[in-house]
Amino acid sequence: MPSLKDLRNRIASVKATQKITKAMQMVAAAKLRRAQSAAEAARPYAERMDDVLANLATALGGQDGASPLMVGTGRDDVHLLVICSSERGLCGGFNTSIVRLAKTRIRELQTAGKKVKILCVGKKGHDQLKREFATMIIDVVDLREIKRVGFENAQAIGTQVLDLFENGEFDVCTLFYARFQSIISQIPTDLQIVPASPPEAGGDASDSNSAYEYEPDESEILADLLPRNVSVQIFRALLENAASEQGARMSAMDNATRNAGEMIDGLTLQYNRSRQAQITKELIEIISGAEAL
Repeated sequence: MPSLKDLRNRIASVKATQKITKAMQMVAAAKLRRAQSAAEAARPYAERMDDVLANLATALGGQDGASPLMVGTGRDDVHLLVICSSERGLCGGFNTSIVRLAKTRIRELQTAGKKVKILCVGKKGHDQLKREFATMIIDVVDLREIKRVGFENAQAIGTQVLDLFENGEFDVCTLFYARFQSIISQIPTDLQIVPASPPEAGGDASDSNSAYEYEPDESEILADLLPRNVSVQIFRALLENAASEQGARMSAMDNATRNAGEMIDGLTLQYNRSRQAQITKELIEIISGAEAL
């Protein structure tokens, strides 16, 4: 049974931890507002980019000489997985959920006899993946020094992906990230970015396409938009991840703060009971000594 001093030290330790988790929760809440605003602001642009690509792809109608970024290489033997995660921990199951989805896809591809290459964006995802798939990891993008992710960071990753594609290093590229839905809900998402997979144009898309005149022609615009789309989708993933990370951290620190409070209550009750038992024991010894006299 722990002594009273041990209980006092443990209570003090848990209280100190509770202060830290509460402070981290408040910091995450402040960062979440900015990150959520940035992620929500990026969604319309990325969605409109998908719509424009769908319209242009429909207008070209399978013409010869289409960009491999749209139609692919004609093979799907080598797959590149760009897995975005956080640089720091203490954010609950945020990183684990993304890595779990990526591992499921890796095993499916391996079962199908495909070759898999992994590009990790973020330290935590790399730490989990290297235990089982170290030989597949071709590079790790470190963003620890970046306080606020900008488009230039996504563009650097996009350029690296495009260079690998032009060098014939892969046939299909899939992006993995967590889409922010709410503080308690971040949805692991996979998105194919090479070849581009814009939403299929329905009946309305063809009608809306006739309302536009493209200058220069569709093929030239598509040649410029397709490389840009890779960076745009990566940028969107980084922003969604930033918001999801802060939401997950805020939720995790809130749970930790409440758990610390419950532990403090339990330890305080144990301390009071032990102290009362010790006082009672000392009184009994005093009374017994007095009666013996």
